[in-house]
Amino acid sequence: MSSTVNRRALLRGAVASALGLTSLGALASSGTVGSLKTAADRRGSELELKGNIRHSVARWTYDFLSVEELCGLVKRIGFSAIDLVGPNEWHILKEHGIDSSMCNGAEPSLEEGWGNAEHHSGLIESYRKHIDLVSEAGYTNLICFSGNARGLDPEDGLKAAVKGLKQVIGQAEKRGVVLQMELFNSKVNHPDYLCDSSAWGIELCKRLGSPNFKLLYDIYHMQIMEGDIIRTIRDSHQYFGHYHTAGVPGRHEIDDSQELYYPAIMKAITEIDFDGYVAQEFMPDRATDEEKIASLRQAIQICDV
Repeated sequence: MSSTVNRRALLRGAVASALGLTSLGALASSGTVGSLKTAADRRGSELELKGNIRHSVARWTYDFLSVEELCGLVKRIGFSAIDLVGPNEWHILKEHGIDSSMCNGAEPSLEEGWGNAEHHSGLIESYRKHIDLVSEAGYTNLICFSGNARGLDPEDGLKAAVKGLKQVIGQAEKRGVVLQMELFNSKVNHPDYLCDSSAWGIELCKRLGSPNFKLLYDIYHMQIMEGDIIRTIRDSHQYFGHYHTAGVPGRHEIDDSQELYYPAIMKAITEIDFDGYVAQEFMPDRATDEEKIASLRQAIQICDV
């Protein structure tokens, strides 16, 4: 009982502190980042981040803002990276001094991935092109997916993924690009997805044997599939090149409405000397744009250990 109370008290303290920097009442009713800047300038909105976690946010979860507006928002909060932006919008990030912490655009879909040989021809062509684009832009990470099993045995899916990825991984090594396969849950969000366990993904890393292939460890997805998040991070962190967050259940805010305690998870990540990014990928479950923006500020502060 006392541990639960302490957990909620800590999270509420983080929320109160975050919202104290930019209260919802201070935000203009229009919901635009332009009006947010006015309130931010009055109150000094930038968080005093500790520097132990490199923060980012997934572009698609804040798509009610333009890329320009999202760039302005993350800078005002106090970090400087956005996940899952493709080549057509990298110039906007560069104009604002924002890093593309996880590039995308090479994948045809989440269902058509490296675990099925019938997709290899198109994937190889697309990834060769995007590996060069990522390198030339000065970025590092490029997301990839296993795709759905579609009747394949997991072992056959592994063999297919190794065969296909070996045809592009050498180029990634030469160009300094890291391919990162995202772990998804197949229980709630992505039925039939092959890379739905850390064990499957880790085995793929081992068989490829390349420092330029890692796993994007999505904490939300792996909590649903297997739990044991902190021990998995401690035991297998060498295979994880990037992290995503979200609340369980529901994939919403990472506050005390959900079952994961993110300060402890972030502390485990800092203990392994991780130098990659942790990206917020929750879907804000709030009524107004102002409240959704406050949720991002809250999440950054909760994770800033």
